[in-house]
Amino acid sequence: MKQTAARLVRHALESIGVQFTFGIPGVHNIELYDELQTSESILPVLVTHEAGAAFMADAIGRIGDSIGVLAIVPAAGITHAMSGVGEAYLDGVPMLIVSGGIRTDMEQKFQLHDVDQQALMKPLTKAVYRIEKYEDAIPTIYEAYCKAVEGEPGPVFVELPANLQLLTGEVDNMPAFEGIAERPTFDPADIGAASALLAGADRPGIFVGWGSRHVTADIIRIAEHLGAPVATTLQGLAAFPGDHPLHAGMSFGRSAVPAAENAFKDCDAMLAVGTRFAEICTGSYGAVPPGKLVHIDINPDTLNANYAATVAIAADARDAVPALADAICDTGSPRDAAATVLQIANDKATYRKEWRDHDNGGRVSPCLLFDALREQLDDDAMVISDDGNHTFLTAELMPINAGGSFFSPTDFNCMGYCVPASIAAKLARPDKQVVGIVGDGAFLMTGLETVTAASNDLGVAWFVFNDGELAQIAQAQEIPYQRTTCTSIGALDYEHFAKATGCGYIAIESNDRIAEGVSAALQSAKANIPVIVDVRIDYSKKTRFTTGTVKTNLERFDTRTKIRMVGRALYRKVFG
Repeated sequence: MKQTAARLVRHALESIGVQFTFGIPGVHNIELYDELQTSESILPVLVTHEAGAAFMADAIGRIGDSIGVLAIVPAAGITHAMSGVGEAYLDGVPMLIVSGGIRTDMEQKFQLHDVDQQALMKPLTKAVYRIEKYEDAIPTIYEAYCKAVEGEPGPVFVELPANLQLLTGEVDNMPAFEGIAERPTFDPADIGAASALLAGADRPGIFVGWGSRHVTADIIRIAEHLGAPVATTLQGLAAFPGDHPLHAGMSFGRSAVPAAENAFKDCDAMLAVGTRFAEICTGSYGAVPPGKLVHIDINPDTLNANYAATVAIAADARDAVPALADAICDTGSPRDAAATVLQIANDKATYRKEWRDHDNGGRVSPCLLFDALREQLDDDAMVISDDGNHTFLTAELMPINAGGSFFSPTDFNCMGYCVPASIAAKLARPDKQVVGIVGDGAFLMTGLETVTAASNDLGVAWFVFNDGELAQIAQAQEIPYQRTTCTSIGALDYEHFAKATGCGYIAIESNDRIAEGVSAALQSAKANIPVIVDVRIDYSKKTRFTTGTVKTNLERFDTRTKIRMVGRALYRKVFG
């Protein structure tokens, strides 16, 4: 039978369970979009920019019901999308990028969009493919999907030449998808060794990342049996409930909140699950695990990379952690964790009091805003942050109580993530509350995607932390340099912007407007009206992440550099 490759690709996408594609149609994928319009199971979503499309596909991959798919044009579509693709690559998120390609049946040179897309995408993906023949279209999509979701997930790129989309070719059949391969197993002896090490420790601690989000119940079993405090990575905020009495906070060194720093101060053995011990989660490598380390991660390259593990287990957490929990819970009675729980609770209360007592100068207290959000949001509400000072305020002051309900760009660290990612989250989970926490600088990057939310009647509430500055880098400049450079951003009239894009608008200008403003925003979202909340935030108090990480980096310098930097800062502070 004769089929276009566009029809074959549509069949393959339907067979692997794709629910949405994100992108912009153009001359090199116009036939694919016509096929997507015909699909009964796939909704093609038009975006304002391919970077937004990639962030949306990333969010779909994090939610996990289906893979996020880009349907984009070659060249400019690829380069626009690369930030979101890179985010998925470094954060371990599955994504399928289907791009049009130049015609392969023409002799002429210098076609429109004629760049080496394979070379562009290879460093940011797990694999790249080009469909050369009609009979390869369906198998290539299936292979690309398996590659994206197997092992440590990540993005995979498929190029579909325009001529194969437009013209028909002969294929024998249109096979169904047969499923992915079984996950590799681990050595049971490693589970025994890990159990013995952790059960034999005096003050064990647990550090969990995004890779442990599917085994929250088993992490809780281990923590409660060992009486061990639990710290998380930034992404790991989605992996352990913030209202559990053994939850200490993000990270565990000097860049962590006092509850986590104190709980892990004398830690003599650690279980780390689904974390690479990367720069963000360790506060620029200032959080160092103890010598006795059990490290479980799906990617064997992360094991023993930054810190040597006593027991290293290359496995999916969904397999290894339940087995470890069973082994640990079979070793004696649960420990009394009352002292640890009390210390964590007291440290958390003291830290929040510091924030509540801080003079906000008439602007909005981050702590009081997060108090109101936590009080009014459902426990399973999806909270999406961007990259900036607000990210670490969220990590320190906003308890995430239900697993898998927090996303943030982490290792690729892209600004502009929140607005499009929260749109995709609402598309995928229309029954859940979705709120975005976004800095004003990050909002300026992808804020026009609010048009996409309005045109699709998606009730998302974006809390824009408006201080007129790129606050995270400004604070990083202010401490060592005693001045800031290129961090003041242009003013945006959020009320008129909201009206222009079809969104609601709410202003929270001071602490006495917080509860009312949060309530109104959530009511707007409930009515399927996206809403921009202009929060006149006070950033005058620095997060522990900022102050601790600056100290860690300063101490890393040699003595001469330290003297130069400290001397320059003191001189500027005194003389201006």
